[in-house]
Amino acid sequence: MSVYQKVGVEPIINACGSVTRLGGAPMPQEVLEAFQSAAGEWVPLEQLQAAASKKIAAVTGAEAGLVTSGAAGALTLGTAAILAGHDLRRMEQLPHCDGFPHEFIIAREQRSGYDHAVRAAGARLIEVGFNEIVSNAGVRRTESWEYAAAVTDQTAGIVYVHAADSQPSLAEVVQVARAHQLPVIVDAAGEVLPRENLRTIIAAGADLVAFSGGKAIRGPQSTGLLCGTRELISSAALQLLDMDDHYELWEPADGLIDAERISGLPRHGIGRALKVSKEEIIAVLTALDLFTSGAYDALNEQYRSWLEQIAEAIELANLNASCYLIVPENSQKWPVLEIQVEDGMAAKAFDCCRNLRKGSPPVYAGHGRLHDGILTINPLCLLEDQIDILAGRLCEALK
Repeated sequence: MSVYQKVGVEPIINACGSVTRLGGAPMPQEVLEAFQSAAGEWVPLEQLQAAASKKIAAVTGAEAGLVTSGAAGALTLGTAAILAGHDLRRMEQLPHCDGFPHEFIIAREQRSGYDHAVRAAGARLIEVGFNEIVSNAGVRRTESWEYAAAVTDQTAGIVYVHAADSQPSLAEVVQVARAHQLPVIVDAAGEVLPRENLRTIIAAGADLVAFSGGKAIRGPQSTGLLCGTRELISSAALQLLDMDDHYELWEPADGLIDAERISGLPRHGIGRALKVSKEEIIAVLTALDLFTSGAYDALNEQYRSWLEQIAEAIELANLNASCYLIVPENSQKWPVLEIQVEDGMAAKAFDCCRNLRKGSPPVYAGHGRLHDGILTINPLCLLEDQIDILAGRLCEALK
């Protein structure tokens, strides 16, 4: 009996990938062992975060870094750092921003539920631009001049959501920001692949970048990375760490906090609810080492063979469904299998997905394209002994 069954929860076959609602990415054995080892000893978290900062900086090319409670926690802390700087009064005041600039410009097409993490720090988002291609109203998307036109004396910074096809380019937005002496915070939660993104986003001029420590890096799903300028990381750290100490005894960790910028210790900041444990910090740093070394790449061929096995089972069953193996050109990325259900009928695809979840064992397939009549099988969280079972459940649901 699994630890989940002991508390009355049935484990599932996760064919959906590293989504948070299903528990995130698989942690390699080295990461689990690091987590367990870290639990047996105690260290000052400020010193541990300082060590993490050096490692994150080395990997990303940023001046400094911080381990956070997911990419969302990184966005909230990064926003708080921009809003408060090293002003102790502002730190105490957040998320209330009366009396100082707190507006962040963001492209209307980059808005999502995830930007609640930015608003949680007290920021007010000012939308600019349109995606007239999506709205079938024209050929243009958000343009850099629209950011510039929105700048006022209440503008604190710019939020940019990074994707392969984001427009305008980050470099263009950074150019506008520099002209107005504004910082740019980038949401790159799931953008760590290809690995070069860890460096190129910072190199493009971003002041702060938020990455997920789970997902492709495969650390604990509750971890994230915030990297950027030393000044802003210092502010973020002050608002994250437990500051319950005497100022006379406090020794700021070298390279993490700029003690010369403050005349006393802030109270517990807005980041208190976003704290991370020593075990999580060590685990995500271990995962980061594995990720940047390319240790995960070899698994992609295994994932491909699993998906081919599933596709073959569906085709042999002579079902009214078609399988398409999607293999990325970049070998760092893993393949996925798309299953077109009954000539793309969305209702049938939803029924199939629902039946998979209700069966035994429950199967959660990717549901991002159900409206197109497509089920997606992401192999990242699958185990080898689940492949035959998954193929059988899919054939059963597709009948």
